[in-house]
Amino acid sequence: MAVLEPVPVSQLRGVGPRMAQRLADYGIHQVEDLLFHLPLRYQDRTRITPLAALQDGVEAAFEGEVRLADISFGRRRSLVVRVQDGSGMLTLRFFHFSAAQKQALKPGVRIRGFGQARRGANGAEMAHPEYRVLDGPTPIDVEETLTPIYPTTEGIGQAQWRKLCTQALAWLERTAPPDLLAGAGLKGPGLVEALRYLHAPPPDASLARLLDSQHPAQLRLALEELVAHQLSLLRLRASQQSDPAPTLQPRPKLWQQLQAHLPFQPTTAQERVIGEIGRDLASAVPMLRLVQGDVGSGKTLVAAAAALQAIGNGFQVALMAPTEILAEQHRRNFAAWLEPLGIELAWLTGRSRGRQRQATLETIAAGRAGMVIGTHALFQEDVRFQRLGLVMVDEQHKFGVHQRLSLTDKGAAGLRPHQLVLTATPIPRTLSMVAYADLDCSVIDELPPGRQPVTTVLIDSQRRDQVVERVAAACASGRQAYWVCTLIEESDALQAQAAEATAEALREALPDLAIGLVHGRMKPADKEAVMAAFKSGELTLLVATTVIEVGVDVPNASLMVIENPERLGLAQLHQLRGRVGRGSEASHCVLLYQSPLSRNGRQRLQALRDSNDGFYIAERDLELRGPGEVLGTRQTGLMAFRVASLPEHEHLLDRVQEIAERLQSGDPAIVDAMIRRWTGERTQFARV
Repeated sequence: MAVLEPVPVSQLRGVGPRMAQRLADYGIHQVEDLLFHLPLRYQDRTRITPLAALQDGVEAAFEGEVRLADISFGRRRSLVVRVQDGSGMLTLRFFHFSAAQKQALKPGVRIRGFGQARRGANGAEMAHPEYRVLDGPTPIDVEETLTPIYPTTEGIGQAQWRKLCTQALAWLERTAPPDLLAGAGLKGPGLVEALRYLHAPPPDASLARLLDSQHPAQLRLALEELVAHQLSLLRLRASQQSDPAPTLQPRPKLWQQLQAHLPFQPTTAQERVIGEIGRDLASAVPMLRLVQGDVGSGKTLVAAAAALQAIGNGFQVALMAPTEILAEQHRRNFAAWLEPLGIELAWLTGRSRGRQRQATLETIAAGRAGMVIGTHALFQEDVRFQRLGLVMVDEQHKFGVHQRLSLTDKGAAGLRPHQLVLTATPIPRTLSMVAYADLDCSVIDELPPGRQPVTTVLIDSQRRDQVVERVAAACASGRQAYWVCTLIEESDALQAQAAEATAEALREALPDLAIGLVHGRMKPADKEAVMAAFKSGELTLLVATTVIEVGVDVPNASLMVIENPERLGLAQLHQLRGRVGRGSEASHCVLLYQSPLSRNGRQRLQALRDSNDGFYIAERDLELRGPGEVLGTRQTGLMAFRVASLPEHEHLLDRVQEIAERLQSGDPAIVDAMIRRWTGERTQFARV
């Protein structure tokens, strides 16, 4: 299949250097890019609605004769124009107008316009409708198609988008760009027909179906876009596996030594996942594996088994965590498990400074540290490993793809390290197939015996005093509790202020309790001291921001209060709730919400109340909030689809995988064209 050479947008009428730059800034470089810049919604200007039939809140085209045009000096100065058409009257109101505009709208002039009607004191009204004066007695035809409303940016108006996309459609008719899925046996419209329909739908098109993204033309393009995205991730996988990896043979003796010191037995699910990872590590093809497990399922022990296999073969292991609290938790666990086996650990975070940092860097570079644990600091340029064989990234969705890949560049000469990605945020199958198609997936679907389910209740913040009494009773019985403060703003300073104010109020209400405070603005050493005091039992109540979301393990804590939970996503709430229920006592989570709750907010909190299953909760989060929110802001670039929408197009994904695998083994030029057509500049993350 011949692939056309791209045509720059500068060849279109009306696209000079300035407009070309604006389009480029928006990600549009070629004429083909305009074809795939699809409308957000449509307006129906194909029929004139009688003024008497205008409905409140509904956009409509109208036509009539001006009966009055006058300036009103009410609360705001405005130009008031009254229009009649024989069926009724419509009032037009302009708050920004000129003398020439008032003069043009003199009584007797006929106009045609479009806007959203509202019921006012004197009947139907429209504020600032679009309109034009109808010159002469000859009637002007209405629009032949629905009017597209395009996504836009500063400096490009809707009229310009329509002119540009109309020219792109004319180019489409002349050239008929190749249908890259022509051989996939698809039913329904082809590429050209689908694009023509979506840029200019006929008058009888179903707006409801288009808004629901379920029209056959949208499904056709969504399928192609998802295939292109899948191909880009498969290419990423191929590029990551193009270099050989170290062959790390099983070292059962080290694993048996570790197990002998454990106070528990690994679950069947942990053993299964350890086996899957072990087989990957023994191969010369770089492992690319994602391990998912619900809160408390034992991912850390699985990671330790993988680390031992690499270290037992003389290679180093790097474990990167998104926060210092989580990195510190990993350091403690791995030190307790690996140091008795004679394995040296190194610890590197952003606060490592001066001689301490230099000594750590030398230890890593010399290969003396078999296990290196840290935060983002690990992928800084001056961090060098002697023989890096395995990279483990915890809570991958907190990092960008670039950051995960940058660590693999630090492997031993000629070898690419194996990669293991861990997440305690269960990812719905839908998102796994789309966002992590470059990774094999293992699921730890079993909790260790003895883990207690957490009972969750929803309580209105007006009953806050009762919740405070409940906290006092729990702590008086020898248990510990968390009180989590959330703010809608992402400012660390505001979060800290809220937590400080809450801690002060609770100290006044509960003077007999030892209350600690931890938030993101504290110095790391102070944060660690508070966490250590809470873990040792010196503090009975910990007031915190969401910094305790991951990496905190205090088995004696059996009660958590989360203020304003409606402001957080379900996955984050589930993570927070997972800080309790780690001991043998029954545990509880109180969601202290602000009323009134929105319908969506109530649905989300009820989902958390009804289930402790992280995978069910993740699915509900996807349904209610969408993929960008579920994956986190650093990953939303992967989900910025033009047509495809999840979970609405989830039913296409099995077909997408099948088509992508077939195309990948076929003509590389088609794969190149498909990726370029849909992902454009964003393919850079895949290093292609």
